[in-house]
Amino acid sequence: MVPEPVKKKADLKITGMHCATCAVTVEGALANVKNVTKAQVNFGTETARVEFDPSKVSITDLEKAVRDAGYEVTNRDVVLKVGGMMCATCVQTIEAGLRALPGVVAANVNLGNEQAYVTYNPSLASVEDMKRAIEDDGYQYLGIAGQVSDEAEKAARDADLHDKLMRFSIGFAVSIPLMILMWVPLGISMQALAYFMLVVSTPVFFYVAYPIFKAAWTALKNRTLSMDVMYAMGTGVAYVASVMGTFSVVLTHEFMFYDTAIMLAAFLMLGRYLEARAKGRTSDAIKKLARLQAKTATIIRDGKEIEVAIEDLVVGDIVIVKPGSRIPVDGEVVTGESYVDEAMITGEPIPPLKAKGSRVVGGTVSTNGVLSVRATKIGKETVLAQIIKLVEDAQGSKPPVQRIADVAVTYFIPAVLLIAASAFIVWYFVLHSTLLFSLTALISVLVVACPCALGLATPTAVTVGIGRGAELGILIKNGEALELAEKVTTVIFDKTGTLTRGKPEVTDIAATGVTEETLLVLAAAVEKNSDHPLAQAVVRAAQAKGVAIGDAEKFDTLGGKGVRALVLGEEVLVGNRTLMQENGIALPEGMNAKIRTFEQDGKTAILVAIGHEPVGIIAIADTLKETSAEAVRQLKAHGIAVVMVTGDNRRTAEAIARTIGIDRVVAEVLPGGKAAEVKAMQDRGERVAFVGDGINDAPALAQADVGIAIGSGTDIAIESGGIVLVRDDLLDAVAALELSKKVMGRIKENIFWAFAYNAALIPVGAGILYPFFGFVFRPELAALAMAASSVTVVTLSLLLKGYIPEAKKKDQLVMKEWQSTRSAR
Repeated sequence: MVPEPVKKKADLKITGMHCATCAVTVEGALANVKNVTKAQVNFGTETARVEFDPSKVSITDLEKAVRDAGYEVTNRDVVLKVGGMMCATCVQTIEAGLRALPGVVAANVNLGNEQAYVTYNPSLASVEDMKRAIEDDGYQYLGIAGQVSDEAEKAARDADLHDKLMRFSIGFAVSIPLMILMWVPLGISMQALAYFMLVVSTPVFFYVAYPIFKAAWTALKNRTLSMDVMYAMGTGVAYVASVMGTFSVVLTHEFMFYDTAIMLAAFLMLGRYLEARAKGRTSDAIKKLARLQAKTATIIRDGKEIEVAIEDLVVGDIVIVKPGSRIPVDGEVVTGESYVDEAMITGEPIPPLKAKGSRVVGGTVSTNGVLSVRATKIGKETVLAQIIKLVEDAQGSKPPVQRIADVAVTYFIPAVLLIAASAFIVWYFVLHSTLLFSLTALISVLVVACPCALGLATPTAVTVGIGRGAELGILIKNGEALELAEKVTTVIFDKTGTLTRGKPEVTDIAATGVTEETLLVLAAAVEKNSDHPLAQAVVRAAQAKGVAIGDAEKFDTLGGKGVRALVLGEEVLVGNRTLMQENGIALPEGMNAKIRTFEQDGKTAILVAIGHEPVGIIAIADTLKETSAEAVRQLKAHGIAVVMVTGDNRRTAEAIARTIGIDRVVAEVLPGGKAAEVKAMQDRGERVAFVGDGINDAPALAQADVGIAIGSGTDIAIESGGIVLVRDDLLDAVAALELSKKVMGRIKENIFWAFAYNAALIPVGAGILYPFFGFVFRPELAALAMAASSVTVVTLSLLLKGYIPEAKKKDQLVMKEWQSTRSAR
């Protein structure tokens, strides 16, 4: 009798449905998937319940059907802390185990920060399932990242380090005397010495090597070849050969590797101890950011000051922040004044003064005054929480360059096993060397080979580099952005709000046929309906003159050209030349001459027409940011071409470009055209970074190889760009490219040394130097070299913690001067 196929039910959270027809479409798409027996979509809850055969249909197949129908599936993300990983094969084992779970859509493990990033469907998989999978593979499940306290994580790490150090210390303390006994004549027979060494070394060997053999057994049980399998073979061969020599089974008393077996295992433990200790420092940046989050807050409730846990805050609470205290929320100052140290969040070297109406960020410190802050964002919505989440996600991503190491590791262990076996066969059977020498070559190859360095080369550098960027106010969103930024050949800057302050002011009013006041009033009545920076400048100018701004009807925005509306029954057009030309409005020569004069001075000329008659010009100027010219200069010094793209007229754009040293200008571009300009440059073979404000420039940021979104410290456009700059400073865009170049250089350096180490020492271990120099690579030295290789790679990555991009060095000097001045006070 054929057994009934196992049926499983899954709930998919669907987004993008707008009506009952959408629900029917999704339902039909799911029902059409082969081996799906039932699909039911609830439009009200935006959920699809699917019954299917999990042996033939995966959750990925179901999601593909939904996406092909034009909708999206929302899954849950979790970051798990994993202990006990040693090399890239550990990463592959855990990833494979997690991906095999029903409901797991994606699993990505970072060896550098020892975290697993899992995307899953909660109706099919749970964190408990993931815990079991990790532990079944022989690794430690340490909990959900963020929910494991620093103390608990430190205690677990310290216990692991202590265990490794104890095993190394005991192994070293015993193996050294045993080695001396092999060389110092004691007047006793070799057989008696062999029995003595067997008795002394056996318990020590199994104590020191136990973690290696346990991990090797787990790997073999899961049908995978890990480095522990190779190390177990190397140390195991040394020990078993010694036992066989002791009892004269095939081998003789000269085959006594007891000291070597223990020392091999001890050096492996030493390497793992040093590596784990170094890896523990790769995520220091995240820990520093997490420590900025306040645990409690003092608030006003029922007219009284009370202290509450940060989790009990609600939006709208008035929070009291005293001198030296951290601000626990994002919010707006209601009363009080204080200088607020924002260096850890925004990278600003000098604390700005915050007063009534100022916006503040959670995690910053009030230095000298008391502030009352109304909470506008709390918990996970705060800028600090978003930064931590972004950095954690980025550290878990893999840049494309890691594919080199991933592919190499896949073939590494089989290749090493083949080389080790070949070395033994060639020396013993072909070249007729002694069995002792042939076994020594076999053991040395097994122990010296190290894919760990390859596995650590990329993730440690990415983790440290992205963390360092966060400390500098440069948020790199993923490994791919990091790699692409290193290859940038052209940087395109938006003008308004990027190169300039984005808060232009009216400088001149030239009226024809009406008074200047009337011209300003009419223009302001129309422009007050727009949020464009130029429109707001006109409104501010009218308000500054104290004139009454009337109402406009039938307001319409004409993208990249201007606006139109009815004011007192008359049609008023406010915009550029293109708008006037399209509406058949001819400009007199005098007005054209005036426009040219304004534009040559770097001002934007806004034209106003009433009833198809031009009545005047309003000139507006936007001041450049202090660092714009220096940022352009530094980019050019790096050999990077600089381009300005703007919707402004050519004369104004070129005047501003000349001021800051930009030679290439693309002007009069409509908002949607910026992305097209980026695409055109890419088609010419350029690697393009686009720097914009992250809102109006979203299409161009998305099209660019690297989108760099400018933040403002308290309002970061997290969604935009592959890189987000917390500060509104263009030198940080230069620093971002310098940092990416440095990190990618370190990754390539790590990969080179990892390959070079294995390429050089595996042949040496196999005995290639013996015929020429009589050099035998002892297994003990091989184990020490293996340990040193991984530690070297991690140490090289850790050096990035102190890296300061050239573009940021001025900020560091300013910060030191401020701190010394403050100390002197």
